[in-house]
Amino acid sequence: MEPAIVLSISLGVILVGITGFGIYTAFGPPSKQLADPFEDHED
Repeated sequence: MEPAIVLSISLGVILVGITGFGIYTAFGPPSKQLADPFEDHED
């Protein structure tokens, strides 16, 4: 394969992986541990 194709596919896979991990962290089970600083300091 051409090196440019391998690099493009690798960057695409990394981008999809980071996006998937971010969505999992924001909406999946780990989101229960996230704190909302605005709720913590309401007046």
